[in-house]
Amino acid sequence: MSVPTIAFFGNKGVGKTFLVYHLAWMYIDLGMRVAVTDLDPQANLTAAFLSDERLERLWPDGEHPLTIFGCVRPLKRGIGDIAGPHLEYIKMTPEETELFPTNEEPTPLALLPGDMLLLEFEEQLSEVWPKCMGDDEHAFRVTSAFWRIMQNAAHAHQADLILTDLGPNLGAINRSALIAADYVVVPLVPDIFALQGLRYLGSARRRWQTQWNERLRHNPAKDSELPSGAMHPLGYIVLQHAERLYRPAKVFQRQIARIPEAYRTYFLDEIGNSDISVRDDPLCLSFLRNYVSLMPLAYEARKPIFHLKPADGAIGAYFRAVQQSCKDFKQLALKIAEKASMPPSARIRKDLLSNSESGILSYTQSV
Repeated sequence: MSVPTIAFFGNKGVGKTFLVYHLAWMYIDLGMRVAVTDLDPQANLTAAFLSDERLERLWPDGEHPLTIFGCVRPLKRGIGDIAGPHLEYIKMTPEETELFPTNEEPTPLALLPGDMLLLEFEEQLSEVWPKCMGDDEHAFRVTSAFWRIMQNAAHAHQADLILTDLGPNLGAINRSALIAADYVVVPLVPDIFALQGLRYLGSARRRWQTQWNERLRHNPAKDSELPSGAMHPLGYIVLQHAERLYRPAKVFQRQIARIPEAYRTYFLDEIGNSDISVRDDPLCLSFLRNYVSLMPLAYEARKPIFHLKPADGAIGAYFRAVQQSCKDFKQLALKIAEKASMPPSARIRKDLLSNSESGILSYTQSV
């Protein structure tokens, strides 16, 4: 049985990496086991989880056997199939003062590291895509590589779900990444570029889904495991970035009001409803506040914003913002879990489901 995979797909600058990073930690706080995959060649998610020293070891001059590129390199060279995935296990120190990787003992949070070298695989992904229509077994192995790598990693980790960060483009890497996804979440910011981008994101998702279904009928190895290419839209998340000085408040509010109709029209290819607001829209997973004031503290402490403590500088209004961020991300994580119909075995800690009054989750992990 495959592990549910949720991909975060959107334009540049809409907060995909921020969301995947924080949702991964929130699901850990809720008692789940999570495998995070960085399929954006910029690898910002990997950099968020790992120290510079660890990144130097993962990305040395020469070969990168411990990254996602190391997994697909045998396919790229034509000398075999995918290699076994390497996972970076992430946890807090006992003092909970910094984030660090450990490969000595598995922890609930595992990262499949990204790599800029992944761009070298994109040309091959493009070349084999039409060959799938010609009953080419090798083409199916290449196209399904990400799905098989992620599933191998998730099963090795005994993960409850896979969260995937994608790059801001419509290239062959993202096509194969979306084919590997059961669910798709679209982060948005209220500006004209994000709204216009929905048109292209939605068109690409529907086209790739249709084309993959056509290709599945040409799979010559009927006993091989391949992704279904479900790409089921879970909804969208609006991140309230700080209003720009040159953007009048009325324009800002007008763009927010357009989101529900634009998402339905462009991403879902349905008839939009201009009368529904973002806050009342069942397709809106969250209307997240702007936590830009906490980001420097979180970056310095190398932890998610809802793990910040007074010792990290989160005092007064900052600490109240930390409490609110915890509530917001907990509600978002639970809503995604509900809409994705995660099985009861998803190990969400029951004692935390009713802990919204304080807004603080206990994040002492037993690892």
